[in-house]
Amino acid sequence: MEKKIALLPGDGIGLEVMNGAVEILKAIEEHYYHRFHFQYGLIGGAAIDETNSPLPEQTLNMCKEADAVLLGSVGGPKWDQNPSHLRPERGLLALRKELDLYANLRPVETVESLLDSSPLKREFVEGVDFMIVRELTGGLYFGKPSERKVYGGEETVVDTLFYKRDEMVRIIEQAFELAQGRQKKVTSVDKANVLESSRMWREVAEEVAARYQDVELQHMLVDHAAMALIHNPKQFDVIVTENMFGDILSDEASMLTGSLGMLPSASLSSTGLHLYEPVHGSAPDIAGEDKANPVAMILSAAMMLRHSFGMNEEAEAVENAVKHVLDSGKRTADLAKKGEAPLSTTALVEEVKAALADDHAIFNIMEAYA
Repeated sequence: MEKKIALLPGDGIGLEVMNGAVEILKAIEEHYYHRFHFQYGLIGGAAIDETNSPLPEQTLNMCKEADAVLLGSVGGPKWDQNPSHLRPERGLLALRKELDLYANLRPVETVESLLDSSPLKREFVEGVDFMIVRELTGGLYFGKPSERKVYGGEETVVDTLFYKRDEMVRIIEQAFELAQGRQKKVTSVDKANVLESSRMWREVAEEVAARYQDVELQHMLVDHAAMALIHNPKQFDVIVTENMFGDILSDEASMLTGSLGMLPSASLSSTGLHLYEPVHGSAPDIAGEDKANPVAMILSAAMMLRHSFGMNEEAEAVENAVKHVLDSGKRTADLAKKGEAPLSTTALVEEVKAALADDHAIFNIMEAYA
């Protein structure tokens, strides 16, 4: 099978973790006889420095012609003083809007061998396995007007939370579809006691739930949900919420696993062109030092293999290889125990490649004797 993959390393550690994911994908090519065509593009701060635009037209066109998009990270203090239209994050927001990447899926699953890395006690995080479904193209991040000005002699600011009913319907439907293949429970998170947008969100959730009689619907206010993620995260199966709430809750949930460097994500479109990226940021403080944890980027590539290419066996092989390496005690600095020598980004990638090769060799032997 041949596929075109658009690679957008972005800023900070983006290039390092992206290179790691590409190495793993090249190993998949070799072991499973696929052909991936990689093309690199600029986005975020790197694009601003080179083209004076956070999302150059060339990058957007390249993405539209690809079968899937892999993104590293964007942002950093270097561009903090830029005007709003020249902020790195504007490139990512524009890409989401242009590709209609409306559904962000963030799996949160703890790994047995890493439970002690979580800031929570083992009994709270053992067995945690849920999915956050975040609406990605509406809400405060895209509403107009969004401006700061002097009004009546006083400095004022306004941000607009705007949603269409159809935008709510499609993201909540996505959550129910996912729940049908999991534990059949959806927790819809809103702020219906205060916000009109949340009251409509809750109405839509009830309407959608009526069409999925086999799935349980639970409503939860966002402040309660923030507490519940810490107090009893095992109660959740699929969480669905609007853009800003999802942004905040998914970052909070990522710490259940012990590190932001562990969690992948997928941003799905209605056209079939999807984008995959790690949850973590650009980490400029360690950029270029070969210290970054590449696991989230590698697992994002695995999500791409599964959701965009239908390569379920290959995706599972990557996930198993990562788990094998972590179970063997090999970790980067963010997860290393006290007194342990952490692995570099490059070294961890090599360990995953080796585990992938071993797994494939064992599979071939079993096939031969089947």
